[in-house]
Amino acid sequence: MYKLEPAVAVGGEVIIYAPHLDVVSHAHGKFIYEIGYHTLPYFLNDWETYKNIPLGVLAHSTHVRGAGVWENGVEKPNVQVTLASKIPPEDCARLNLVTLIPKK
Repeated sequence: MYKLEPAVAVGGEVIIYAPHLDVVSHAHGKFIYEIGYHTLPYFLNDWETYKNIPLGVLAHSTHVRGAGVWENGVEKPNVQVTLASKIPPEDCARLNLVTLIPKK
């Protein structure tokens, strides 16, 4: 995502097509499910809540979610991130991603 985002207009969409993916992360899934995927300003706005999350997990979260701003208490990512995988739609919503179920 972070490599593709510069080529996408603000308000655009990046679809991560990974039909084989059925787990968020074997190593950091617990943390990712705890914090979700967000922009850096989201985490910095409430640093006290996230300061004990491993920095590598926070970096992963922001790399998947991309750039954006925090305005008037609202996170505004530059692009929509859609995940096309085996991860259930309710999990994607919890993680702050849009879901697209790949056809078999």
